Amino acid sequence: MSTSATLKPTALVIDDELQIRRLLHACLETNGYRVREAATGHEGIREAAQHPPDVVILDLGLPDMDGLAVLKRLREWSQVPVVVLSVRDHEEDKIAALDNGADDYVTKPFSAGELLARLRVAQRHAQPSPDVSVFRFGEVEVDLTSRVVRRKGHEIKLTATEYSLLRLLVKNAGRVLTHRQILREVWGPTYSEQTHYLRVYIAHLREKLESEPAKPAFIMTEAGVGYRLVET
Repeated sequence: MSTSATLKPTALVIDDELQIRRLLHACLETNGYRVREAATGHEGIREAAQHPPDVVILDLGLPDMDGLAVLKRLREWSQVPVVVLSVRDHEEDKIAALDNGADDYVTKPFSAGELLARLRVAQRHAQPSPDVSVFRFGEVEVDLTSRVVRRKGHEIKLTATEYSLLRLLVKNAGRVLTHRQILREVWGPTYSEQTHYLRVYIAHLREKLESEPAKPAFIMTEAGVGYRLVET
């Protein structure tokens, strides 16, 4: 095997539809991945254990077991990035997948460009990286060391809760976080259902940081699911 081949990341596609597997195989190989395939949940789990991939693309509608069960099994022993690719587009399906350890959720039909972008974000979050003390998006600069937030060079005053919420979004930039995940991290486990708190504080952040708070460009809503800070 050539040195260049060994540097290619491996993607494991777990999907029972042959046409989808062929489409993904061609798309991923063209974009620098080595691809392994599985048509059932049990086969996917076995493949992930025997040939650990760099990222998993997981369908939920598998013939032998639900994809959510596959995800839970994988998370018992692996933190490999998992991007769910499913025809199911109900909010509860997305929330269940993300709350159980999926890194992202893409619905079918999908665009290759979007899927590849989501895979890159998921892989970045899985890689140990040097601590970044200053994060920028749009006109905003967040200094995580000094806990100072600036917009257009001017310091923006945030409350402790607003800053905690912003820091969580920054640390997971590009990744959708569910309402429950955010509430547990910022407010604590007893607040996991208090979504009205979250709506209020997201609105506060948009007012302070977005050029057009009513049409946010960075702190984006994933309808019924949660929020995502867009990477720039």
